[in-house]
Amino acid sequence: MNDGPVNGDKTPKKERMRFVSAEQVAQLAGVSRSAVSRTFTPGTSVAPATREKVLRAAEELGYHVNDLARGVLANQSRLVGIVATRPEVGFRAHLAAALAKCLIKRGSIPILINTGQTEEELLAAQKMLIGHRAEAIIILSGSPPASFFELAQRNGQPLVVIGRSEPDADHVRAGNSEASRKAATAFYESGRRRLAVIGSNTGTPAIIERESAFLSTAESLGVSVVVGRGGDSDYDGGVSAARALFSQTIKPDAVFCANDQIAFGLMDVVRLETRLRIPEDVAVIGFDDVPESSWLSYQLTTFRQDPLTMAQRAVELMERRLENPDLPPGYERVIPELVIRQSFRL
Repeated sequence: MNDGPVNGDKTPKKERMRFVSAEQVAQLAGVSRSAVSRTFTPGTSVAPATREKVLRAAEELGYHVNDLARGVLANQSRLVGIVATRPEVGFRAHLAAALAKCLIKRGSIPILINTGQTEEELLAAQKMLIGHRAEAIIILSGSPPASFFELAQRNGQPLVVIGRSEPDADHVRAGNSEASRKAATAFYESGRRRLAVIGSNTGTPAIIERESAFLSTAESLGVSVVVGRGGDSDYDGGVSAARALFSQTIKPDAVFCANDQIAFGLMDVVRLETRLRIPEDVAVIGFDDVPESSWLSYQLTTFRQDPLTMAQRAVELMERRLENPDLPPGYERVIPELVIRQSFRL
């Protein structure tokens, strides 16, 4: 059988990827294969002259240690799964980036799994990460079923959840209720009496907590609140909820939005589709302090969640669990800071 070019095609076949091997380094350095291995294994003994020859040869060839093979031998891949729904949206994007930065700094390999919130999708992501021997999973969204935690526990896989409380997992949460109570009180003390809160129909634990705390605080102050909800907790959700709110006869004079994306949609509707002014007629407070909040178009007063702080806390909990699997679940709560801009001033 002729394996040559077909119809005169002289395009060479692509060669398989060939990484530089430790054997090649040993040959160039004039040392044994085991000497190369010892040179790149922390804590092992190797003569200074041998080490220098090996490192010089490795630099010349572009050699790097096969971490994947080492992980297989140690039954530990150093992979850490970051599981999120729509990780490109809003605060979640900045949190995922901060987590990747923190994990790389500690020598881990972050793997982002973009998944849905159904039980089947979450379990599929988890089985993939267990199959690749991920040393831990960090969940940014979704409500994992009980079977998710059971499977992780059976495999000794640490699980850190950000944004919700789960009894069987280490978790990091923002101070949602503290911030929401502060928003309601600030509106009241500034003389606003027609309050509204906008969340979404997705009903995530964070959104529910922010809505509930704002409502209960306003009611304790003797002020009624109109609740608006968009289809999702994003810009379009803010637009649809705002249109419904401001189509009513009695319009709110202050709105607390469950996140900044919702606030951006609301502000655009108020400015472009009504004759109302921000903040003179309608005060707006958001939540997250994503970079767009400081843009000249919005200048949004909002509660700042620091993605790097939350990521660091999550990684610390993960390391704590890896060092001592039998510890009770850890809990970290990060209280947001109110950042004052033009959409509402105290």
